[in-house]
Amino acid sequence: MAYGSPERLADVPAYYADIRGGRPIAPENLEDLVERYRRLGIEESSPLNAVTERTRAALEAELGLPVFTGMKHWTPRIADAAEAALAAGAAEIAGLVLAPHYSGMSIKGYREQLEGALAGRAGLRFVESWHDEPGFVELLAGKVRGSDAHVVFTAHSLPERIIAAGDPYREQLLETARLVADAAGISDWSFSFQSESPTGEPWLGPDILDHLDALHAQGVGSVLVCPVGFVSDHLEIRWDIDVEAQERAAALGLRLERIAMPNDDPAFVRVLAGIVRRALSVPSPA
Repeated sequence: MAYGSPERLADVPAYYADIRGGRPIAPENLEDLVERYRRLGIEESSPLNAVTERTRAALEAELGLPVFTGMKHWTPRIADAAEAALAAGAAEIAGLVLAPHYSGMSIKGYREQLEGALAGRAGLRFVESWHDEPGFVELLAGKVRGSDAHVVFTAHSLPERIIAAGDPYREQLLETARLVADAAGISDWSFSFQSESPTGEPWLGPDILDHLDALHAQGVGSVLVCPVGFVSDHLEIRWDIDVEAQERAAALGLRLERIAMPNDDPAFVRVLAGIVRRALSVPSPA
């Protein structure tokens, strides 16, 4: 399962309305989102959903089991994926979100959609989180190991109120960062958030742009961004890091690079396959 992305520019208003779930939409926020997709060159077709499809196909080939894609906010929907799995004769279904860290504001919603679609017609083995999966940690560690830049781990921000509610999201993110840093043998690192939505309430910080300002003030000259809350190229990577963060770094005179996202990297697909096999109690191939 994945968040989803509009297939073409004309789909952005409907996509944004789905995300808002009936809540009022500020015209300036919609215009801003449309402009972001336009500047990324998405007019009549999007390369972003294709990344998810390549990952699905690679995972299916690795597992030797049917794999179906369900999007939280676009098509094919999670309910569509559930129906397709049932039609294929599935009696047990593994639910895996392409987001490693649990939050009630994100992963819980995926689970509720999938449970509602299945309605007890098949067993569900839902993966709540995989933020400390050894293969995932090593995959990221390999991308930052040996760098002489200051490494900034990032993830999508959420409202600060989740902390008071006891949500494990922030702690899981920091644990992933610590595990990756330890595995890579790096000590010069920090953590920041990105992709905050304009809701008018406090969100988890520091924001990546403010963090770059602070690093520059501390004398840091080179930054390597390692997103740990994202596993593929999509808007939050292509825009928030590759455009906004790059523009801020350039204005500060900072050299900023980011790691290549896992996407459908065979090593990443093997990590996902291991998670699914464990969830379904399916043995690995000899």
